[in-house]
Amino acid sequence: MAVSKPVGYAVIGLGGFAQRAILPGFRHSKKAKLVALVSGDRSKAKRLATKFGAEVFYTYEELPACFSHPQVEAVYIATYNGSHAYYAVQAAHAGKHVLCEKPMANSVFECRQMVEACRASGVRLMIGYRKYFEPSSLELRALIRKGRLGRLKYIHSAFGIVIRARAERGAWHLDPKLAGGGSLPDVGIYCVNTISWLLGEEPLAASAYQWTTDPETFSQVDENIAFRLDFPNGIVAQATSSFKAAESSFLQVHGEKGWAALNPAYQWDLERCLFGQIGGRWFEKRYKVIDELALELDALADSIRLQREPEPDGVQGMRDVAVMEAIYQSAREGRTVPITVPE
Repeated sequence: MAVSKPVGYAVIGLGGFAQRAILPGFRHSKKAKLVALVSGDRSKAKRLATKFGAEVFYTYEELPACFSHPQVEAVYIATYNGSHAYYAVQAAHAGKHVLCEKPMANSVFECRQMVEACRASGVRLMIGYRKYFEPSSLELRALIRKGRLGRLKYIHSAFGIVIRARAERGAWHLDPKLAGGGSLPDVGIYCVNTISWLLGEEPLAASAYQWTTDPETFSQVDENIAFRLDFPNGIVAQATSSFKAAESSFLQVHGEKGWAALNPAYQWDLERCLFGQIGGRWFEKRYKVIDELALELDALADSIRLQREPEPDGVQGMRDVAVMEAIYQSAREGRTVPITVPE
């Protein structure tokens, strides 16, 4: 069987995550090739192009030239959240497939613009949720789908990292116009999306509470937020995200026959452990660190070459943003908010 030609990518946005995870991912990808880099800093783009083997580099003002490059078939958007929609729509109009970092955008309105632009241009739109391809998460999902845990009752999850000051990780994380919020869109979104993916269902309602211990730093975005999501069949998920807790994450699922936990659950560069009890019998399995970004790049490449919709697609990303909007509304108004899932 003939081997398909690797899909050529341009990476738009060269911040910390792009440098630590996305760009190295191309070295381990089997179906994607790094062709171009785009940054507001030409010298940085040049330096990283040399380091990671990109053929060309551009500034944001030179995007049309990037989109015209014959080897660029897809773009990976890794800019600040508030700019995702702008770059995705521009890429779609240029006929480029789109892999966009989470969260998809700052609002359902922006997400809809992205989905409609990609559909109109006949290009694929995928959102960067790594859990869909990571082995321990897939095994946990299989336990649930096969009924090994019995009828599910509740799920607990959390993801916290530390941001100490405005200068750390870039000020945009603390600017609501650029980031769309604080810890919820940055790390809490993993809890939102992964729980829905595990269950194969979307939540019906949200209730939430947010608080801060550092009002000077977190005057405009959420430092900590705890939320509850009500799913069909009476399943309840409770989750917390934080910008001031020592970096950690977990995901724990409880059913009538047993329970299973994944810890750590969401970081991309740590070994994982899946453990729990089913029918009173303990199980435990460890997973070595793998290049999850390479799996993500290959997944969109497969979608492009096989002419099929990617998973997770833009509609799922839009649904997750709708859930976040309901969580924030609940925190503001102090009441449970029904979730309207966009079609």
